[in-house]
Amino acid sequence: MSKIDITQLVRPMVREIAPYRSARDDFEDFEAQKVFLDANENPYKSIANRYPDPLQCKLKRTLAKIKGVEANQILLGNGSDEVLDLVFRAFCEPGQDEVILLPPTYGMYTVLAQLNNVKVNTVPLNESFQLDLEGIMKQVNGNTKVIFVCSPNNPTGNSIPLEQIQNLLNQFSGLVVVDEAYVDFSTKGSAVRFLDDYPHLMICQTFSKAYGLAGIRLGMGIADSKIIDYFNKIKPPYNVNVLTQKMAFNSFNDQHTTKEHVKELLAERQKLEKELLNIDFVNKIYPSDANFLLIQVDNASKRYDQLLSLDIVVRNRSSLLGCENTLRITVGTPQENIRLINACKTIK
Repeated sequence: MSKIDITQLVRPMVREIAPYRSARDDFEDFEAQKVFLDANENPYKSIANRYPDPLQCKLKRTLAKIKGVEANQILLGNGSDEVLDLVFRAFCEPGQDEVILLPPTYGMYTVLAQLNNVKVNTVPLNESFQLDLEGIMKQVNGNTKVIFVCSPNNPTGNSIPLEQIQNLLNQFSGLVVVDEAYVDFSTKGSAVRFLDDYPHLMICQTFSKAYGLAGIRLGMGIADSKIIDYFNKIKPPYNVNVLTQKMAFNSFNDQHTTKEHVKELLAERQKLEKELLNIDFVNKIYPSDANFLLIQVDNASKRYDQLLSLDIVVRNRSSLLGCENTLRITVGTPQENIRLINACKTIK
């Protein structure tokens, strides 16, 4: 059990701020037949004439059962990017505190750090795209507040072993954020299992991938309830809209469809990898625990343009550290994957 007092990691301003209280913060029973005259809404009924539950209580109760955590350990946001932005706002003093990123990794971490005037230090992943624990700890200083670990990693697709994440938690006394956007496709498991023992751990997940809800913009943070309380103090009052909450709730109650989609995508990933290995211009395919493959080719810019001319859009990741001449290919439907392979066979 970690002895870290998470409260001391939070910015003093955030600890002391009096949160804004919306008209709907005083009760949870949004389904009851009440006469709502408190929030200056239009009273004429439509699908969205009322403000949403600011704390998404019904949605969180459902998610808590699925994820095996308590509802008060969940933060929901307008996509994972809002959740990540709140990490900077709650924990990092602008112009003073620093974070550590582990490239190649998700580019939004750097953008959010810059927006919040937080210095970024980097420790590259090793040749196998795993953590350089010794290098990370050498980079830690008195101003280091947060380390971001993406697992399965974007754009490489590999998972970071949970043992490495636990070692990092044991050595670092700041906040460790594990971004698990692709965890539903991995057999390695989630760092959620460490929450009870490490109050300075936060996990981010999304519903844009396995759940197929990218268009509704819903992300999730899971952490010690004390951390969630601070996030709730500073987040916008109605950050997850009514339509998003309703659509997400319906999806969460249909776990069978989600599991079937994941199963099919994993099978398609295996087929796609096998077929791509037979393509002349493909030099290497990196191991993946996600719904995409990172492939190294002879000339990424040329192959990207050729595929685009055939109306197939992939992602050129060559500009990222350690990803020279690579394309990131999302696993599509069986028909889309066949079309990709046929296209690869035709271009020279």
